[in-house]
Amino acid sequence: MSKLPKEYQFLDLSDYGRPFGKAIAKSLKNTAATPVHVTLAFVVTGLIAIVCMVNQYYWATAFFLVLKSILDAADGELARIKNTPSYTGRYLDSVADIFLNLLILLAVWHVTMGSIAHTLLAFLGLQLQGTLYNYYYLILRNKYNGDTTSRIFEQGTPKAMEGEQQRTVNFLFNLYKVCYGTFDSVIHKMDRNAVNSENIPKWLMTAVSTFGLGFQLLIIGLMLALNLKQYIIPFFIGYSIFIIIFIVLRKLVDR
Repeated sequence: MSKLPKEYQFLDLSDYGRPFGKAIAKSLKNTAATPVHVTLAFVVTGLIAIVCMVNQYYWATAFFLVLKSILDAADGELARIKNTPSYTGRYLDSVADIFLNLLILLAVWHVTMGSIAHTLLAFLGLQLQGTLYNYYYLILRNKYNGDTTSRIFEQGTPKAMEGEQQRTVNFLFNLYKVCYGTFDSVIHKMDRNAVNSENIPKWLMTAVSTFGLGFQLLIIGLMLALNLKQYIIPFFIGYSIFIIIFIVLRKLVDR
């Protein structure tokens, strides 16, 4: 089940795991498994990838990073198939992602014996890239029948949905704001008028989808497997220049 109506769908380079995620979700449809269970599974998978990286099993790292991306798609698909959307799942997914991203880049720093300052700079770049992608994608999803748990501006704790506890939503929402609030604010200030955009073309969304977490993890996995680990940190620092390029392009096409 797509997050966008067919006429607004674009080639999402970060979402290569979606077909496999759908298959997993369908296999779990009539089981007791919940989307949160799948989210916890991708957390475990991400941690296994980190252990593999630290021990220099780079092909195994690439495999588990891709598997993590597949499971990351499967939890949302299972929520849609079972019709059990939740803010708990939405915020748990995002919070898990940012902590895993930091640990993954710290693992890269460990195996390359590089600069911790450059590593943290790459982490900031990686998160801002992902935030821009999510910002534009959420604008489309909200404008064209997007899911109700995803909000462009996370202002105010949402009311818990059926089947979840308000205190859990409160905790995860506050944790989300701590983790993502600054990144969301920076991207919104850089392109505050995107919300009112009449058109974010498909070709631009495909380009911006290279900022999606699935594509980022694929790049990390491939660079490790191809013995290019020394270039991972510089790549994410340098690729951040495209944040400005993509924003400028969006403004130009919206004139």
